[in-house]
Amino acid sequence: MSEHIEPTSSFLPKQTIVRRTAFARPEATQWPKHAGLFFLTFLSTTFAGIVSATDLDVPEPAISGWLGYVLYIPEYYRRLVAAVLWQAATNPALLKSGLAFSTALLTILTAHEMGHYLACRYYRVRATLPFFIPAPPLFLAGTFGAFIKMKSPIPSRRALFDIGLAGPLAGFVALVPIGIVGVLTVQPGPAPLTGDVIVFNDPLLFQFIAKLGRVDLSGAAPNPWYLAAWIGLLVTSLNLMPVGQLDGGHGTFALFGQRPHKMIGRVAFIAVAITSVLGFIWHGSPSGFLYTVLLAVMLRVRHPAPEQFEPLGRGRTTVAFITLIVFALSFVPFPITLR
Repeated sequence: MSEHIEPTSSFLPKQTIVRRTAFARPEATQWPKHAGLFFLTFLSTTFAGIVSATDLDVPEPAISGWLGYVLYIPEYYRRLVAAVLWQAATNPALLKSGLAFSTALLTILTAHEMGHYLACRYYRVRATLPFFIPAPPLFLAGTFGAFIKMKSPIPSRRALFDIGLAGPLAGFVALVPIGIVGVLTVQPGPAPLTGDVIVFNDPLLFQFIAKLGRVDLSGAAPNPWYLAAWIGLLVTSLNLMPVGQLDGGHGTFALFGQRPHKMIGRVAFIAVAITSVLGFIWHGSPSGFLYTVLLAVMLRVRHPAPEQFEPLGRGRTTVAFITLIVFALSFVPFPITLR
């Protein structure tokens, strides 16, 4: 995920030498906080995995008087959560499915954040351990993602490039085997896609895997590994957007500098905004507007410059090209279709 960078001064002369300070190891008092957030996220994503594997049929609460209208939503929400917990307690297969989803998704998120964290350690940039953010029951995938916070300036252009792209590349490497298992083990859907149905549109990576494995994904019922890898690819493509302080924004800034970074970010925002409108018209999905709002916020966040702006070299240019391929394999213009 994207991470916060403390503001620094503008470009320094190329001959400026930046000293690498000792990396501050996490204090013992930090571990319980990060471990606690990870455990809560494990519980919330497990719950989300159970929800994705079950069909809930919960009677609506009776409405009586003005108080009934006020309490309708929280009471119905309570009934839904209780129904999910009861089904998980009485059906071990559902709990197993939830644990599979949670384990797979957290593996991808952890790989992503540790890519950032280890790159920070290499360049002696002070950074926190990953913060995992749990989501309330029945909300999204059970998590709002994860992030690290950098507490010292980025020493060089190469450090900015490596720290920014290490996360999505590490996460992509972790999700590929999960995606392979997910795609090759999908089962045919229980019924034709009619009525109120959410269809997960397949990214290019899934399409390639399905073609090589001779798997028909049309009308298939997603399994926990498929869903975890699908969400991982969505997160990867979003983070690789060349906007603001997203991971792709870090890479774009390191490659082209400050002014092109702003121009490319604005073009990306306009493209996503147009795509959001088309997605709502063609696919009935308003989800694209959330991305538009997020990118609009990121555009307003100033990206600090590294202390030294040295040449990246041919190797990192190659990595940038590989990252572009990763983005193409991950990105879905219209992630879901509502039918």
